[in-house]
Amino acid sequence: MYALIWRLLPGSTLLKSLQSVLLALLVLFVLMTWVFPAIEPHLPIDQVVVG
Repeated sequence: MYALIWRLLPGSTLLKSLQSVLLALLVLFVLMTWVFPAIEPHLPIDQVVVG
């Protein structure tokens, strides 16, 4: 999968590396902004059981 993304990105190795970092940051931003807040009410985070 990563090889496919690498081949599809245009430019030199430096430009591809920059684009890869930007894509990773974009995915992280989308996850933190919309995905994780949407699923957080469905997770049992506040139900802590020790023992």
